Amino acid sequence: MKNILDIGEILIASLLIVTILLQKQSGGVSSLFGGSGEEYHTKRGFEKFLFWGTIALVAIFTLLALTRIVFYK
Repeated sequence: MKNILDIGEILIASLLIVTILLQKQSGGVSSLFGGSGEEYHTKRGFEKFLFWGTIALVAIFTLLALTRIVFYK
């Protein structure tokens, strides 16, 4: 059981890193010198899927970590 939790945490952490890196970068350094001129817009399509997927992966990762703490001190 402990090995399954270990593998699950590694897999979820890897997927979490990928989803965070795939999300759109807004502004960057150019926003320090006068702004990027972007306006607020709603998330649509794949961007929305990545956003909610990232939240789900964080929740799963947190549950796995808490499970390891409770059962394997």
